[in-house]
Amino acid sequence: MKAFTGPFIATFFIAFFVLMMQILWKYIDDLVGKGLDFITLGRFIWYASASMLTLAMPIAILISSIMTFGNLGESFELVAIKSSGISLLRFMRPLMWVAVLLCGITFVFANYVIPFANLKFVTLYNDIFYKKPAFDLKEGVFFTHIPNYAIKVGKKDADGKTIHNVVIFDQANSLQDNSITAEKGVMTVSADKKFLEFNLQDGYRYQERGNNTDTATEFIRLGFKAYKKLFDLSALQKQNTSDSVYRSNFKMKSVRQLNRSIDSLSRIGDSFTNRLYREVALNLHYLRVSDSLWKTLPVPALRLKDFNGLLPDSLEYLVQDRALNTINNLKGSVQFSAAEMTGYKKEIRYHQIEWHRKFALSLACLVLFFIGAPLGSIIRKGGLGMPLVVAIIFFLLFHLLNMFGEKFVKEDLTSAFAGMWLAVLVLAPLGAFLTYKAMNDSQLFNKEAYWRVFTRVRNLIRSSTKSTGTREIIPGAKKIT
Repeated sequence: MKAFTGPFIATFFIAFFVLMMQILWKYIDDLVGKGLDFITLGRFIWYASASMLTLAMPIAILISSIMTFGNLGESFELVAIKSSGISLLRFMRPLMWVAVLLCGITFVFANYVIPFANLKFVTLYNDIFYKKPAFDLKEGVFFTHIPNYAIKVGKKDADGKTIHNVVIFDQANSLQDNSITAEKGVMTVSADKKFLEFNLQDGYRYQERGNNTDTATEFIRLGFKAYKKLFDLSALQKQNTSDSVYRSNFKMKSVRQLNRSIDSLSRIGDSFTNRLYREVALNLHYLRVSDSLWKTLPVPALRLKDFNGLLPDSLEYLVQDRALNTINNLKGSVQFSAAEMTGYKKEIRYHQIEWHRKFALSLACLVLFFIGAPLGSIIRKGGLGMPLVVAIIFFLLFHLLNMFGEKFVKEDLTSAFAGMWLAVLVLAPLGAFLTYKAMNDSQLFNKEAYWRVFTRVRNLIRSSTKSTGTREIIPGAKKIT
């Protein structure tokens, strides 16, 4: 356990840091240019990386177990332990209980902490996503992120306040854009960053008065020596949305809440089926009325292929028109109910995915331990060389199987259990096989053993070729003894 603790802590934080950087690069485009402070960025990264713990924990257990048993095998400590009569499973027993404990910690974290972190992350991300860029007025470029205004300056002095050749379009008027032009001005922002003040000099203000119903409007041009224009910057500030808006999402629920939601959604699906039967019965009136003509018609008349032969000419068009209306009503009801049923089935699948994910990723820690520990004892190499390469290969296999299984469930190609447990179901027999090989001192990764087998097979092929070789007899040749 002492040899396992150090590599586990190191690999866990390294894997967690790498996954956290992946999250940062994924959302970097939504963060740049928004004028966010370091506290907001820290909260964003912290909430986003919380869900990465369920991936960092399995890979940390896999790498650290390979490193631990690889170091013990390289220093021949495993040989000494086995020679004293202690089996590999007995020697692995303390770390097995540690792996079980880590499985429980992962499940508790996935069931209680991650839903809360997802709720905070989605709320914060949407506030950041819909936040407009920070105020940054560039020369010769219109700044349009203040509602109903477009601002452009021709030049800015080195002090960042004095501006020249100012053009401001006021787009609040539905008739046309009212505008302000000025040769010079001073730009200041209030201390609370809520208002932008332009003190303009030597310019004109253009304004059109009237409404859309007037046939003639009034156009005004006003010259000024000094003019003060105030802009509200509250639209550029980050909004603080309540957490309750996203609380009903399946990613924000624990196992108990997911069970209730799945049960409720299933009941709603059953009610859709009953409602569809009632709507069909309302349109098909003959289901409620017995056909009195059925018994009076002779058998040949019942086999008429042309239904029109049973109708008078005066009623033929009316019956066909009502039949088409009935069919269209039934078609609309079925399509509408099918669309609603598809949506609810999709919602149930997503809830089931999240339910199984909490258990599957937790149990994956134990499965990967039973892959890493025997692999380390078979490889007998410590450090970060060969163990890291082998661990990355098996973790990629685990991660790809997990991704493929989740995708199959979302596309309704398989059940939620088969898809979300695909990685565990595939890797568990592999872990049992490697454990069996390690207990019997297998030469699974010994290249010399493979070379000996190859040499024996080659010699066997050569000997069989010599013993079964054919001799060519040339006519007229003498026999040599």
